[in-house]
Amino acid sequence: MKFLIQRVQHAAVQVEDQVIGEIGYGFLVFVGISNTDTREIADKMIHKLLNLRIFSDENGKTNRNLSSIGGELLIISQFTLYADCRHGNRPSFTDAGKPELAKELYEYIIQKCQEAVPKAAHGEFGADMKISLLNDGPFTIMLDSDVICS
Repeated sequence: MKFLIQRVQHAAVQVEDQVIGEIGYGFLVFVGISNTDTREIADKMIHKLLNLRIFSDENGKTNRNLSSIGGELLIISQFTLYADCRHGNRPSFTDAGKPELAKELYEYIIQKCQEAVPKAAHGEFGADMKISLLNDGPFTIMLDSDVICS
């Protein structure tokens, strides 16, 4: 499982020209799921995400997590995080999770995040989405379960 996290001033997701999710200050999280991922892996990744201290404290140090600043979440499914570009110029996505598994885990991640964060918006699995954001910093971090859960 991979989480690409961007600290944002604000972000929104549109499907068919309709905004279906938007947030203010917080994290835009692109979620990639592989065929070997489980709810247990998702739980570890969510715990790391929610406790990640990349917001500034009163001294300008990145020492605060999402809850300590009242931050918000926008969660977007992103199978392309598993793009394999080693051969040729056309990416392969064979490492991305099968749609049934990926959708179930994506919805599980949304549910768990909504239980922990007062405002946790999300995209639509499998839809053609348009994402707008104002990256803060910019600050972008990749969490990979192969590293986090090993």
